[in-house]
Amino acid sequence: MAPLLVILIIGGYVLYAGCFVIGIMAVYEFFKGFRAMDIHASYPIAVCAAIALYIIGLVQQQIAEGGDSESPFWYMVWFFAVVLASLLYLFKIEERKLEDALATITGIFYIIFFSYHIAMIAMMGDMEYLVWLVVITAFGTDIMAYFTGYALGKHKLCPKISPKKTIEGSVGGTLGSIILCGIFGFFFARPLLIHCLIIGLLGGIISQFGDLTASVFKRKMGIKDYGNLIPGHGGILDRFDSVLFTGPLVYYYLSALSFGAMSTWTY
Repeated sequence: MAPLLVILIIGGYVLYAGCFVIGIMAVYEFFKGFRAMDIHASYPIAVCAAIALYIIGLVQQQIAEGGDSESPFWYMVWFFAVVLASLLYLFKIEERKLEDALATITGIFYIIFFSYHIAMIAMMGDMEYLVWLVVITAFGTDIMAYFTGYALGKHKLCPKISPKKTIEGSVGGTLGSIILCGIFGFFFARPLLIHCLIIGLLGGIISQFGDLTASVFKRKMGIKDYGNLIPGHGGILDRFDSVLFTGPLVYYYLSALSFGAMSTWTY
């Protein structure tokens, strides 16, 4: 995991490129899981979609740096193209099933699009350093939930989805996320301390939804892990499943701040 930490520290375009690489690796693992169900999503469509999305992001960044307003137009075109390409994938009707197209669409939006929000935070200028909140809420919740559940856990949270998770661990993970985000805010973003605490609360909750969602997919696919790339953790997706949910949360919260929707809370 050390190289990923270095990428996070460097930030900027390096982090942007890192998100792209992680996205296409994770969607490969996701589609591989579907193959265990005899569902064959299109990895080439997913890769093309990722390339197009990140190019659009770079162009939008250049437009913003030039002083013009960004437009959602090309993102809407991208949404349309993804769905269209996935449905056209069915035209080899004798070889493919409806589930193949649906899995392709799901993988692109769930993996590629959700993870892209982290890349967008990396391009937010003065707020770029707040990308750490994505990692702190996701990994901090996971770590604190594990130790709290191990020490105090008695009541199962979702036994049919993840038998080892407990309600006590869930609460401990959320509290841990709030505390860790508060510490980060105190030392690195004091004017936004209250927002860091709020993100810690919301992120602590939604990161667990991300973890459980990935577990649901694995149970339906009949697999234990998405891969074995990271020793002790499984695949890329096994480690970043909660990040897929916290990334969009942090991005939209920070976007609301930057647009002034919550300006009365800033100081």
